[in-house]
Amino acid sequence: MNKKVHLQDLGLKDYKETWDFQELLFQKTVHLKIKNRRQETNEQTPNHFLFVEHPHVFTLGKSGDINNLLVDKKKLEEKDAKFYKINRGGDITYHGPGQIVGYPILDLDNFFTDIHKYLRLLEEMVILTLAEYGLKAERSEGETGVWLDVGTPFARKICAMGVRASRWVTMHGFALNVNTDLGYFDLMVPCGIKDKAVTSMNVELGKREVDMEGVKQKLLRHFEILFGADIEKQRTSA
Repeated sequence: MNKKVHLQDLGLKDYKETWDFQELLFQKTVHLKIKNRRQETNEQTPNHFLFVEHPHVFTLGKSGDINNLLVDKKKLEEKDAKFYKINRGGDITYHGPGQIVGYPILDLDNFFTDIHKYLRLLEEMVILTLAEYGLKAERSEGETGVWLDVGTPFARKICAMGVRASRWVTMHGFALNVNTDLGYFDLMVPCGIKDKAVTSMNVELGKREVDMEGVKQKLLRHFEILFGADIEKQRTSA
């Protein structure tokens, strides 16, 4: 089993361009698995981890409700935002500058074949990272992602998640609000949940800005431990 994970930090990149790049990596791995099975070969399948920030964009998952987007196309254009329907699970999500988006494209046959465990470990990676900043984050029963003050009237989401998997190969991932403009969340019903707020690290810490690189390094360290992975640190652009 190949535990090496190739890291690429794409910087600020258009959502559709990144989606296409994800699909390319995803399909290459799936096709290699099919080839291995048909030809009875055992060529190692690769694992990838993409970091990216997106320009303002709203995405709607397969099970999502378009009514959870509260503005029309004209208003989106005024806010310099785009909208896409995509093939991950979950409802509507916002991505924008100041948000760390992570897309692990893993062959889970290299780690474990359990999609629920995969999601729980991604959540744990974020929970452990936030704990290093003194933020007590938790899971909320029946709701994917990472939250603060769960079970209180002040519950608020700090990290959204949505993944797709085929033949145990994953794509899409998580979006952690670090220095995010939370005003954009007012244009939608976040993840289709009407009675809970959204927050960010800089708001919770009372800071103007949190160092994004520092957060990324903590996320990667916890990812390596939780998944037993070996991150290849070189960073390239797609």
